[in-house]
Amino acid sequence: MDIRYLTNPKDVRNYNTDELRKEFLVQNLYEPDEVVGVYSHADRVVVLGIYPVHETVSVSQGIDVKKDFGTQYFLERREAGVFNIGGKGKIIADGQEYEMNYKDCLYIAKGTKEVFFLSCNAEEPARFYLISTPAHKAFQTTYIPIANAKKRQIGDSKTANKRVINQFIHPDVLETCQLSMGMTSLETGSVWNTMPAHTHERRMEIYTYFEIPHGNKVFHFMGRPEETRHILVDNYEAVISPPWSIHCGAGTSNYTFIWAMAGENRAFDDMDNIAIEKLK
Repeated sequence: MDIRYLTNPKDVRNYNTDELRKEFLVQNLYEPDEVVGVYSHADRVVVLGIYPVHETVSVSQGIDVKKDFGTQYFLERREAGVFNIGGKGKIIADGQEYEMNYKDCLYIAKGTKEVFFLSCNAEEPARFYLISTPAHKAFQTTYIPIANAKKRQIGDSKTANKRVINQFIHPDVLETCQLSMGMTSLETGSVWNTMPAHTHERRMEIYTYFEIPHGNKVFHFMGRPEETRHILVDNYEAVISPPWSIHCGAGTSNYTFIWAMAGENRAFDDMDNIAIEKLK
């Protein structure tokens, strides 16, 4: 479990490129038949990459649950959201089986003791992206296929940011303790996400990018609004965004990303927008 500690914006202003990437970029999440994890001290969010190719993989495989979380099992005091961004697969949560197609989502409730992941075809393995946050109450484990996500069309092709926000783990869709997750897809010809940029001091956020065409990249912008930085991001890489940082991006092509938020509340629109002319 890779541990990422909290950072001070006064310190980050002096980071070079390598230091920025080491602190905020999450890479190499998907190793065959393994669980790869990053623990962020920003709202104690955990990111897991689970890539079952030939074997059935447990959520706690390779994790020292007692050492890292002080609990008997991973979701004893946590909830989780999982997206499948690979081939067809399955998740088995306390004996209940869920078929997971491309871009489907599963919310897993606090108190779920056993969670297993497998692929239906080793030639086209599933690729599971999991976010977990602390939880104080158990809600209902819920399967949300992409077809059932609440869709919100925003942006404009004139400003190259026409996109669809798919809300999955969201207050308008189902009840959770603090976790919110969704997926934003940019239309062909659009490259900007999350404009106008914003911060939300009461919550942190994580983006993971995929469907970036070969040979292209996404410039993920972060930092204080008056002193921005950027991190170059490739397919299946994630960026941790602390509450004090903006989070937006522009690609050399259109792309898709999954956003996840945790913190004081679950109000999707609780944000402090930054006028574009104010960015530096």
